[in-house]
Amino acid sequence: MAAVAHTLGLIKPDAVEAGLMGRILSDIEAAGFRIAAMKMLRLSRAQAEAFYAVHRERPFFASLVEFMTSGPVVAFVIEGENAVERYRQLMGATDPAKAEPNTLRARYAQNIERNAVHGSDSPTSARREIAFFFSELELVSLNAEVVAV
Repeated sequence: MAAVAHTLGLIKPDAVEAGLMGRILSDIEAAGFRIAAMKMLRLSRAQAEAFYAVHRERPFFASLVEFMTSGPVVAFVIEGENAVERYRQLMGATDPAKAEPNTLRARYAQNIERNAVHGSDSPTSARREIAFFFSELELVSLNAEVVAV
């Protein structure tokens, strides 16, 4: 049996505004993930810039920060075997027009910028991103064999 891992997910402002939180979380649980932490918050400009700092030099950085501060987000930690890779598959391609059918982005995203969800892209990013949003006290493991984040 593979070790249980964690990854960070965000339900972005477009999906929160559209009332899709419950559907997205239900799809995540139906895919076999367990939610280990969750909160709703509104990112400040400084927080959004810090979270997406890796993209600071990219042409879309300013519009990404603007979008991510436009409304509340739901941040969550999910756990499961190969969580990062499996959740990225469940999300689908960044561009919903290129996403596989039945992925979160194919179902719920509006376009490449308003793409409903975020997920960590590697175990290293997952550790950094989880720590950005959650303290260890807020992480509630549902599996006794969980490896540390």
